[in-house]
Amino acid sequence: MAIKFSIEKELKGALGRAGTLETPHGVIHTPAFVAVGTKASVKALTPEQVKSLGAEVVLANTYHLYLEPGAKRVKSFGGLHKFMNWHGPLMTDSGGFQVFSLGTAYGRQVSKVARAQGNALDEDFFDVAPSLVKISENGVSFRSHLDGSLHYITPEKSIEIQHDLGADMIFAFDECTSPAEVFRYQEEALKRTHHWAKRSLDYHHSLIRANGGISGQALFGIIQGGREESLRKKSAKFIGNLDFDGFGIGGSFAKKDMETAVKWVNEILPKEKPRHLLGIGEPEDLFMGVENGVDLFDCVAPTRNGRGGTLYTSKGKINIKNAEFREDTGPIDFECVCSVCLSYSRAYLCHLYRAHEMLGGTLGSMHNLYFIINLVKRMRDSILDNTFPEFKKDFLKEYLSK
Repeated sequence: MAIKFSIEKELKGALGRAGTLETPHGVIHTPAFVAVGTKASVKALTPEQVKSLGAEVVLANTYHLYLEPGAKRVKSFGGLHKFMNWHGPLMTDSGGFQVFSLGTAYGRQVSKVARAQGNALDEDFFDVAPSLVKISENGVSFRSHLDGSLHYITPEKSIEIQHDLGADMIFAFDECTSPAEVFRYQEEALKRTHHWAKRSLDYHHSLIRANGGISGQALFGIIQGGREESLRKKSAKFIGNLDFDGFGIGGSFAKKDMETAVKWVNEILPKEKPRHLLGIGEPEDLFMGVENGVDLFDCVAPTRNGRGGTLYTSKGKINIKNAEFREDTGPIDFECVCSVCLSYSRAYLCHLYRAHEMLGGTLGSMHNLYFIINLVKRMRDSILDNTFPEFKKDFLKEYLSK
């Protein structure tokens, strides 16, 4: 086995648990937040800085690294760990979300959480034919967003790319769908995802056999199914019965559907294997996921917000560029002990952003990443000492107070 997952303690009356995930490049203490290094780089930060913030694992993007610099080139440099000088655990996604973002969501401000109009989804947001993607039963053809060149990705190709990159944990190829898609299409896409999951698993095992039976990579299967309970449960049963090392919960969610979808899935998935909620990272969503049995999370939000000047505090987010902070000598967050909060004032950060200094994005990203990584670590600690409900209540009361 490429990884070993152990549960230390379970959350009373819920699905949450604290555990350890042993990989070839180190141990991850779960639940844990995974820093996103899309192009083999956590934007604006060095690997040394990322480690100093408490990150135990980084996730890179298969689609982007395939296009530039190329998986074969990364392999020739000794794999992704050596290429980016990250010595801890690494993950790569399958590229399935890019099928969604280059297809149905192309040209729009897409995120993992679909926006809503009142209680209904903004279906016009998704009601457009794919622009750069064509999906067939065998795979996906797409045009590069870099130069328009034509490419074709199959489940086997996705696994081959990820083996070349050499991350500790990789994902089966899947089709991500929007929650606004009609049931019939969700059903078709799920059937395709299940077929691709088996092909991904078979090819992964064939590559291991070709390597003399030595496996340094764990393969996670992805559960899809949109907002449909029957499809989510069907997917959890199907993927859960395959010989995957762990599981990813995928899809683009409507905010109000996320908790139920996660709970449906995790009530079915094998308890002894790790679960990763793909692309989710807001504090309230992290609490929800941990409570409902999620072990790993990844999201670009901390660094993306940090580069734009939106910073996390214990009392909610602030826009540090606002004029109110120009004379503020206090830290970003009085309750935070990150190096940024201990060394720099809100006034200085405000100046950096307003002056368009690159250091602003670096310091903001450092603070945000520390805030989120250590928030999940505190959730883990609260499971171990039986105080999770109280911690969740007290934190969210302050954080959502605005």
